[in-house]
Formats: sequence, structure tokens, C-alpha cells
Amino acid sequence: MYKEPEFLTKEYDARDPSPWLALYLDQSTPLPEHVKKSWLKDSESGSRQFVLPFVRPLARTFIVLIQVLKIVVPRNWAASRFLHWVLATGMKYFVSPEANWLVLRHFHIGAQVLEFIAANAPVEVPTAPLKPQNLDDLKDELFLKHDLNLFNFVIRLNQALRDKDEKLTPVAKPDFSMITEPNVDLSTMPQGWLNKMDLQTAIEMFTPTYQLFLTDNDFWRASNSLQLDETIGIYVATIMNSPQHLILLNNKHPLVPMSTLRAGYRLVLHGLSTEMLHALLIEMKNNNQ
Repeated sequence: MYKEPEFLTKEYDARDPSPWLALYLDQSTPLPEHVKKSWLKDSESGSRQFVLPFVRPLARTFIVLIQVLKIVVPRNWAASRFLHWVLATGMKYFVSPEANWLVLRHFHIGAQVLEFIAANAPVEVPTAPLKPQNLDDLKDELFLKHDLNLFNFVIRLNQALRDKDEKLTPVAKPDFSMITEPNVDLSTMPQGWLNKMDLQTAIEMFTPTYQLFLTDNDFWRASNSLQLDETIGIYVATIMNSPQHLILLNNKHPLVPMSTLRAGYRLVLHGLSTEMLHALLIEMKNNNQ
């Protein structure tokens, strides 16, 4: 059974105000209320407060050790299907409902953003949207495919623009038909007695696991796909003629590759940035209607 976040049920105390309540009531960041509530409920959990500080340095240590191990492991060795089984199973039995819901949402809204750019570009660009309905769908190597989709989209879009000597330009009446609320229900997420791990802790734990079972190229590409947040944001801002919204992006600059040590933290920022970008598109769609 779903429970309201503690910061909404606890009586307000002016001498001990809840930082989560302040962030929830604040409207400076464009996030749907149900998304912000789930994000902050997950963030105020005991897992994030007491487990994450121990997990994060350990996870980063393992990233360094695994990088050393990769020197002697055959270059093309990988076990992607086993990796995705481990990730999906771990999420199913140990990760909080809110965190799992936010992960599934991310696939949907990320696909919608790319579809929006493709539909409003002056050239044809194929897309391969990934829209899992449950955690078991992730076993079909969806995390790896998500990263590949992003790079392939940027390559295909810009190759098509170069071939036809075109550029992305503001669109007077953009096509918002693909921008919708994802069909993912929070109430359907696993809610067992072990489903307590918050999103940030889960990501920090899964990052070295991801590195271990993929090739070095796959992990490096996944880590640096986060650098494309600004790129995708610029595409959307150009189409909408609203560059001021780029202030919400955190994973920049795209031409400066960053260390994989902070990949877990940057992945959290990536998810939040995508949510805000999608929320802005929803708002603009409603205003245009």
C-alpha cells in the first residue's frame, strides 16, 4: 500500500522545518507534482541517509579496481544479458517502488524527447523508442540499448542535416503529438519488505556492476552519454526558440569527457534533467493547445 511521504504527514515546525517540504513546495524547477513527490520521498529515505555514504566511496573504489582488471581481461569480453538479469532482479527485490517507477519513466520520456526532435527536424531521422512496461522488460538489454539509441540518434540526425545542408531551426507550430504522460503506474511496482533501497544508492551499486559485465568501450560510452544532456537540450531549445531553459542542465560540457568515477551521481542528474525537459515540453504543449 502506498504511503504519503513523511514530510507531507508530519506537522510543520517553524523551528525545525523539513528541507524536503521546502523543496516540494518550491515551484522554481519544472517537475510534475507526482514526480517531485516520488523523488523527494525516495530522497528522504533512511537508505539514502545512512547507506549511500558508505556505498558511494566503495562503489568508486570498485570502478578503479575493475578498470585495472580490464587491462588483463579480453577486450571484447562481455555478459550483457546476464548483467541485465542481475540489474532487473536487483531492482525487483531490493529497490524502492518510487525508484523503480522513476527508472521506467525515464525510458519513456527519453524516447519521447528524441521523437519530438525527430518530428520537428527538417530531415527524416529514424528512432527506436524503448518503452518498458515492467521491470522484466529491462532484461532485454534495455540499459545498453538506451545508450546506443542516444548516440545513434545524434549521429543520424547530424549526418542527415549535413547531407542536405540543413540546420535545426525554430518551429512556429511544433509537433507535440508524442509528448504524453508515460503509461507507467507507480502502484504496480514491487512493494516487498526488502524494497527499501533508494535510487541514488541503487545507481551507485549498479554502476561498477555495469562496468564489470560490459566491454570497456560500452561502459565508457554509457558514462559519456551523460555528456549529451546539453546537446539534446540545445536541440529542443532551438526548436522551441527558448534557450533560457538550458540553465536546468547539469551534465556539461559535451566536448569534455569526464571521469567514470562520478558516473553514478551524474546519472541521477541525467534522470532529473530529462524529467524537467519533458515537463517543459508538456507545459508548452498545453500552452499551444
